[in-house]
Amino acid sequence: MLKLALLDIGSNSIHMVLTEIQPDLSYKILDRIKDVPRLGEETFQTGQFSPDAIAKGIEVVRTFTTLARNRGFTRVEAVATSAVREAANGGDLIEAIERETGIRVRVVTGLEEARLIYLGVRQSMDFGDRNVLIVDIGGGSVELIVGNRTKPLHTASLKLGAIRINDLYLKKNPSSSDALKRLEKAVETELKPALPRFEKVGFDELVGTSGMISNLAEVMHLQKTGRPLPQLNLARFSLKDIMAVEKLLREMSPKRRNEIPGLDPKRADLLLPATIVLRTIMERLDIGELTVSDKAIREGLLYDFIARHRDGIQAEQDIPNVRRRNVMHLARSCQYDAVHAHHVAKLCLQLFDQTASIHKMGEREREWLEYAAILHDIGYLINSRQHHKHTYYVIKNSDLAGFTVDEIEMIANVARYHRRALPEDDHRNLKDLDAKHLETLTVLGGILRLTDALDRSHFGVIQSMRCTATPEALEIDLTATDDAALELWAARDRKELLAQGLDRAIRLTKATAPGEFDA
Repeated sequence: MLKLALLDIGSNSIHMVLTEIQPDLSYKILDRIKDVPRLGEETFQTGQFSPDAIAKGIEVVRTFTTLARNRGFTRVEAVATSAVREAANGGDLIEAIERETGIRVRVVTGLEEARLIYLGVRQSMDFGDRNVLIVDIGGGSVELIVGNRTKPLHTASLKLGAIRINDLYLKKNPSSSDALKRLEKAVETELKPALPRFEKVGFDELVGTSGMISNLAEVMHLQKTGRPLPQLNLARFSLKDIMAVEKLLREMSPKRRNEIPGLDPKRADLLLPATIVLRTIMERLDIGELTVSDKAIREGLLYDFIARHRDGIQAEQDIPNVRRRNVMHLARSCQYDAVHAHHVAKLCLQLFDQTASIHKMGEREREWLEYAAILHDIGYLINSRQHHKHTYYVIKNSDLAGFTVDEIEMIANVARYHRRALPEDDHRNLKDLDAKHLETLTVLGGILRLTDALDRSHFGVIQSMRCTATPEALEIDLTATDDAALELWAARDRKELLAQGLDRAIRLTKATAPGEFDA
């Protein structure tokens, strides 16, 4: 039995779900805990977290993880969504959380957030042979997913979260009719290019999920019946029900909205913008009814975890190359993050190949770099703290057949310097490295250090690069699939070693990030 804590750091709320996963892969939810620090408040206006928001986030995560560990939950899977991935200093928050709690937070892309929501909803209802359109209204973003019982077919992550549009349009004048008109116009502008693709794919039912829609469902049921909603999952409401609550919210000030039966006081200012977004989607897509799901990203995270750790995964075919085979054996035995490791290796080789005219290295050094990239995080098996040093120790003391002692020493050192301190003469791990290889280490270590930063979120946001060299600088133009603020923040902090190795400044061109994705 595995005791797993799932942590969801959202723009409005932070949730923790405590679960037990049985050997037969069934699970039991033992507890759910929530706090509402509203990390996204003002963040979408300023572009960064305030010191107070960072302090609140750290404190909530520290409290939650202490509670989980006191109850015997040693494994924690943590994700963060739009506020963290968009804030220019989102990296500061997640680094502080890791430093204070030891918890490593994955910052999920809009596409990954949508996929996890789809997984959660799919397990809460029978899709049958239909296509289902899912809408999740969060604090920072709105995820739209159309999918069937086997896979998502099309997704979009739209910047229409309730905190975001409330801060931008209603915070200063919450009862202003002009402000509401500007908000509605902004919602229409964001939805207009996104919705036609969903109409083209086609769907038979609309399903709403998230805390915003769940609270709206409670209010709607109480308005209609005078009684609490007996079951949230699969509850159904009409567009007229939604419009009636929207009218009620419009007619009352945020302070008086607390008088509305069923309304969560912490959502008094957010439920109106969330309701406007939902109503507009339904009107534009000519949808008359909404079905509510009580499952979303946290449940999707649980199902995804179970799927990724399922016993009996088909063994991969043997790798003919003995050196590569032994590297892969070591990586797998250390439970490496394969997706991240191989993506970093791909970026490493792109950067190595495109700077070959500068560093003058060949296939042997290229191979060392690739293997160091594949192995660079295996130290996590020992401990997340100082994992780069643990990585060095594991590689150096492993039986990597097919490599010389000097090659193993080089690969271990390149992997070791993917983070933290730069190489220094007094570092003990350098005493066994041939002096003639120090320049090679600086270049290879610098490449790995930079490319690891370019996959800081572990979701392959940076897909490729194009390098242009001058005697003074190396210009790196990045191609991205999503918001890349976190990757750029990390890379700008990790470029010094490569700049030293190539003897020129490193300049990163800001990546682009479209808001809509095909699944």
